[in-house]
Amino acid sequence: MKKHIALFFLTSLSIMAFSAYADTNSAIDDSHSTSKFSVQESSEAQYLLDLGWDSNYISEGRNNLENGGIFWSTAAVQYQNVNVYAMLGRGDSEHYIEWDIGIEYTITLTENLETTLGYQRVESYGDERFSDNELCGSLTYAGVEWLTPSVNYTYSIGAGGYFVEASLHSSWELTDKLTLTPYVTQAFDFQYATEDYNGQNHFQFGVEAEYLLSQNISLSGHVSHTIAQEDIKLEAEMDDMTSGLDQSFAGVHLTWFF
Repeated sequence: MKKHIALFFLTSLSIMAFSAYADTNSAIDDSHSTSKFSVQESSEAQYLLDLGWDSNYISEGRNNLENGGIFWSTAAVQYQNVNVYAMLGRGDSEHYIEWDIGIEYTITLTENLETTLGYQRVESYGDERFSDNELCGSLTYAGVEWLTPSVNYTYSIGAGGYFVEASLHSSWELTDKLTLTPYVTQAFDFQYATEDYNGQNHFQFGVEAEYLLSQNISLSGHVSHTIAQEDIKLEAEMDDMTSGLDQSFAGVHLTWFF
């Protein structure tokens, strides 16, 4: 039943997507996302190179590495509303390597509403080998200048479950080069991270900052904190863990557009 709901959600996004033409792209992204392009109607392609580091590798409200943080390097190319990317992550204190390779298609549904559909292949090498295929979808509303709500959806073919994040970002241009963006995110897990509980996973909040070093180079960073909710707490009880469920982490990225 949950698989049918997930497939229905993606199908609905697809139907809406192909009824409109893309001319904008959301700036809302995670700490190693490639969704930083602006969609162009011209025939010129855009390219991106990004180098970054996070103090901890946090995803789905969980710390994926026992020791240290993770370095990220990204290469991406976008032609109009199609984005193809490859990301490489390497642990800074333990043996861990992750490859994320994918493609995204961004479409404007209305003047202020856009959606992005994508596919991603994940390959990781650490204490254990892991691989998965993921289908992704997002909706972003830009009708309010100072507040941007968005919903991100990820379906794991391997796990047979999906993960949903509802976010609010509020961007403030402090100068013509510096932008500060506080945000909050509520996440829900449906057999994506765990199989034993479906519902609230974690609540996350933080602040992101971006400084334009030049027309094509930007320096960005974030400070974030997660609060564990029922899904993480029940998983921790099964593993006899009672502390360290909330996570605080930070990151910095240098991005070059050309």
